[in-house]
Amino acid sequence: MKYVVGARGSQLSLAQTNGIISELKKINPDLEFEIKTIKTKGDIDDRPLFTIDQKGIFEKEIDRAVAEKKIDFAVHSLKDVPSTLDENLVLACIPKREKANDIFISSDGTTLDTIKPGAIIGTSSLRRAVQVKRKRSDVIVKPIRGNIETRIRKVSGSDYDAVVLAQAGITRLGLDVKYSTLSIDDFSPSPGQGALALVARADDFDTLSMLKKIEDANSRLEIEAERALSDYVDSGCRFPIGAYAQSTVGEMSLSVSAFSVDGKKSILVKKSGPKNDPVSLGQRVGEELREKGVNHLALNWREKVEEWNKK
Repeated sequence: MKYVVGARGSQLSLAQTNGIISELKKINPDLEFEIKTIKTKGDIDDRPLFTIDQKGIFEKEIDRAVAEKKIDFAVHSLKDVPSTLDENLVLACIPKREKANDIFISSDGTTLDTIKPGAIIGTSSLRRAVQVKRKRSDVIVKPIRGNIETRIRKVSGSDYDAVVLAQAGITRLGLDVKYSTLSIDDFSPSPGQGALALVARADDFDTLSMLKKIEDANSRLEIEAERALSDYVDSGCRFPIGAYAQSTVGEMSLSVSAFSVDGKKSILVKKSGPKNDPVSLGQRVGEELREKGVNHLALNWREKVEEWNKK
């Protein structure tokens, strides 16, 4: 039997998709797979991500192809997938998650702690931008777009002294590049960072059954907690929060951080709960965030983004 898999055309997306196919063929060696690359709004629009007022800019067109039966399932970076999918689509599988932390790549091998004052740090993420400034108020944070390889090359030029990226992307591409690891405590990741999402049709039971064979139960539960929190406070590119869930035997913890636009104010929440009820844990953390004033921070972020967009 042959399956058609949808993915973006970037090197990272293709590496992720080929990795998934490899895992599936270990269990189903007789199956065949064809990758169909599809351009998304995020691939065409080169503006900074936070200026694009649309959710799912890296997955909408691909998921539409799934819904229209042009492809059988899609492979996404999970943090790009909105919490609500079209009614005939489901998050069919979450394979084992890669490390969720960020990394720092500089032109001269220095770390975020040791890089020179006034250095230009590139990032496409508002979350990372404010986290960098909280650690080093004396550097300049500048938006950067392009695939991972392009961003790394820009560090070797004259426009950027360093860049902040997700470690998972470097790992999946197998890039030989020197970097320093940024701690989860200081750089709480985007909800879902490091995980992949396989999206399929809700009524395509053969495909759903096949994909479930490579699901990682702990990764699924952790992601459900993070996404429940993100959905509860309506976070995203225009209101960045950090969220990281960790599961142990029978229990799960969820740590969340939210910051003001200038980074001077912060709200930090950490709670634990039963491992088998991740959605309730995410919602309880969201409730505490609201009690501590997260809605006020969110409003300030969105007002600031609108101001930037008018410039």
